[in-house]
Amino acid sequence: MTRVLSAVAWPYTNGPRHIGHVAGFGVPSDVFSRFMRMAGHDVLMVSGTDEHGTPILVLADNEGLPARELVDKYNQVIVDDLCGLGLSYDLFTRTTTGNHYAVVQEMFETCRRNGYMVEETTKTAISPSTGRTLPDRYIEGTCPICKYTAARGDQCDNCGNQLDPTDLIDPRSKINGETPEFKDTQHWFLDLPALAGALGEWLDQREATGLWRPNVIKFSQNILKEIRPRAMTRDIDWGIPVPGWEDQPTKRLYVWFDAVIGYLSASIEWARRFGEPDKWREWWNDADAESYYFMGKDNIVFHSQIWPAELLAYNGKGDKGGEPGTYGTLNLPTEVVSSEFLTFGDSQFSTSRGNVIYVGDFLARYGPDALRYYICAAGPETSDAAFTWSDFVTRNNSELVAGWGNLVNRTATMIAKNFGEIPAAGPLEEVDEQVLATVREGFATVGGLVEKHRLRAAIAEAMRVVGEVNKYLTVTEPYKMKDDAQRERLGTVLHVAAQCVSDCNTLLSPFLPHAANKVHAVLGGEGDFMPMPRIEQVEELETDNGAGHMSYSVITGEYTSTPAWESRPVVVGAKVDKPTPVFTKLDPSVVEEELSR
Repeated sequence: MTRVLSAVAWPYTNGPRHIGHVAGFGVPSDVFSRFMRMAGHDVLMVSGTDEHGTPILVLADNEGLPARELVDKYNQVIVDDLCGLGLSYDLFTRTTTGNHYAVVQEMFETCRRNGYMVEETTKTAISPSTGRTLPDRYIEGTCPICKYTAARGDQCDNCGNQLDPTDLIDPRSKINGETPEFKDTQHWFLDLPALAGALGEWLDQREATGLWRPNVIKFSQNILKEIRPRAMTRDIDWGIPVPGWEDQPTKRLYVWFDAVIGYLSASIEWARRFGEPDKWREWWNDADAESYYFMGKDNIVFHSQIWPAELLAYNGKGDKGGEPGTYGTLNLPTEVVSSEFLTFGDSQFSTSRGNVIYVGDFLARYGPDALRYYICAAGPETSDAAFTWSDFVTRNNSELVAGWGNLVNRTATMIAKNFGEIPAAGPLEEVDEQVLATVREGFATVGGLVEKHRLRAAIAEAMRVVGEVNKYLTVTEPYKMKDDAQRERLGTVLHVAAQCVSDCNTLLSPFLPHAANKVHAVLGGEGDFMPMPRIEQVEELETDNGAGHMSYSVITGEYTSTPAWESRPVVVGAKVDKPTPVFTKLDPSVVEEELSR
C-alpha cells in the first residue's frame, strides 16, 4: 500500500463550472483516485473553491453583491455540481476558511524567514476611472516576445512566457478597455532565481522517471530559462492579510500564492475534522508517499514552478538554505497531470460569448455517467479535443447504450426469464474459459493504463472487453437453448455471462460509478458497489482570524468500502429480475435542441 495524495485544481468562484473545466481537473482525478483506492492504496483526495482576487471584486460589483455573498453563492453551486458528478473528495473545502488563512500565513512567514521573500518597489496597474488595482490577468496587450496581441499581464498563452503588465506593448484593461496607469508600490516577491537550481534538479529527476507527459515536463523546464522574482502580494482589500503588514488593510497575499497552498491546508483541515490532527503528515512528510496534481494546461506554471518553489522555500532547500517551519519538510509533487483544453466545437468555451455548457445543466438533462464517459473516451488528455453534441449523442448511443448497456440488459433479461437468479455453472467449455480469461486479463491492462493517466486507452480497452463478452453471447446463442436437455448448458453460459458482466462492471466502475451501482443491483447485489460523495454542512474551525465564516458546505465521503480491483465470484442464487435500462438512448433531435439553446 502506498499513500497517494490526489491534489485537484481549485475551481474559481466566479460562476458555475462548465464541462471544459471538469474535463481538465474533475473527471481525470476522480477516475485515478477511485482506481487507486480499488488497487489498495490509501488515497487522500482534496480540493476546494478558490475565492480570493480582484476578479471576485469586479464580478461582485457587477452583480451588486458583497464579495463574501458572491463567493458563498457560487461555492454552493460548484459544490452541488461536483458532488452530482460523483467526484469522490475526502474533503472539498474553500480558501475563505480560518484554517486556510492560518496555513497560508505560516507558509509565508517561513518562506520569508528563510530569505526567499524579498521586499521590492514595483509598478502596479491602476484603473484611472475607479482607482482600483487591476489584476495582471485583467490587462491585455501585445507580448514583447512573440508579438501575440492578446497576451495577459501575467503570462502569454501563445508562447508560455511569464510576463508583468509593464512588459506588455499597448496594455489595456479587459474590463473597460482603458489604458491603465502604473504607480510605485511595495510588495513581497518570491525569490525564484534563488530557487531555480533546486527547481531544475527536481524537474530533471521527474523527467528521468519517464512518467510526466512530455508537453508538461518540457514546458516546465523551458520556463526556468526566464525565471525571475514574482510578486506574492497585491494591492487589494479582499484576501488573506500579509503577516507584518496588518496595518495596511489594502495589502493582501496574491490569490495564486494562497490558492496552491490549499492542497496542504485542505489536508490539514481534513485531518482535524477526521479527529486525528496530525494524520495529514502521512501524505506530506513521508518521503515514500506520492502526490498527483490534476489541472488544465493553463495552470501548469503554478504547479510545476510556483508551488514547488514555495515548498522548496518553506523546506529551506534553495540557494539561501533555511529550516522547515511547523509543518516539517513537505513533499514536492510526484507528477503534474495536466490535460489540454476541451473546446466547444472549433471555439473555446466562453461564458461571455455564450459558448458554454454548464455542468449543472448537463447533469440535469443527461446524468453524470454520460458526461464522465465522454470525457474519458474523447477528452483532452494529451491534445485539445472538440466537444460536439452530435459526437456526444453518437458515443452515448453506439458505445454506452448499444455496447455496455446492451450486454447488461440482455444478460439480466435471459437470467430473469429462464432462472430468476444467477444459475450455477456446469462443466466449462473452451469458449467459456476463453471469455473468462479475456475479462480477467482486463484488470492488468485497464489498471495499468489508468495508473499512467491514459484514460482514453483505458476505457477503450474496457469497452473492447465488453465487446468480447457480447461476441460470446452471439457465438453461444443461449437464447436458442429451449430444451430441457440444454438447460445445464444454458445455466453455464448465463453463469459465465453474469461473471463477465460483474467483472466488466468492476473494470468500468472508476469511470462510471453511478452505473456501477445500478449494474450491481441488476445482478442481485445489495447496497452501493462504489461509494459516493456527500455534502455536509460543517462548523468553522477558526472563528477569530477574520476569515468570516461560521459554517459552510463541504464535499466528503466514506470510501473504505471501495471494492478491490479484482474479479469476485458472482453469487449463485442471487435474485435477478427483469432489468430496466442502465443508460438512456438519446434521440438524434437532441443535437438540434442543444444547438438552439
